[in-house]
Amino acid sequence: MPECQHFDINCPSRLLFDQIADKWSMMVLTVLDPGPMRFNSIKRHLEGVTQKALTQCLRKLERNGLLSRRVIPTSPVGVEYEITGLGRSLHAPFKTLYRWTVDNFDEVEAARQAFDRRAPEADHSAGAPVNAASVSAASSPLPEAGAFSAS
Repeated sequence: MPECQHFDINCPSRLLFDQIADKWSMMVLTVLDPGPMRFNSIKRHLEGVTQKALTQCLRKLERNGLLSRRVIPTSPVGVEYEITGLGRSLHAPFKTLYRWTVDNFDEVEAARQAFDRRAPEADHSAGAPVNAASVSAASSPLPEAGAFSAS
């Protein structure tokens, strides 16, 4: 597959990147790192995820070969999800990205605060106006680096 030079909307690598780097995929794969889990167990680990969003995420990850789904013949029937070898190969890049967020959080937070101080005068032509409540919610401290276990 050729690499896309301009992130063309029809480029297959862009679509895959969008699916791997979406809001929930990295977190789902991290939650599943210790071993297989059932749907509700995964959901309990992901504060704020809706049943619909988690279902869509799990289907997308399964379709892309990053996790497998196994039906458990119990009453009622259960379903268990597990990371595949391909999915596990994302663990090292995820850990690197997470480490970057932890290592650079203070600098990012300082940049956010500097931006917010000048926000009333700033030209926000690239997006919607800044909402101070959403900025402060988004700038909460990160979880411990141990959230990504060593493999």
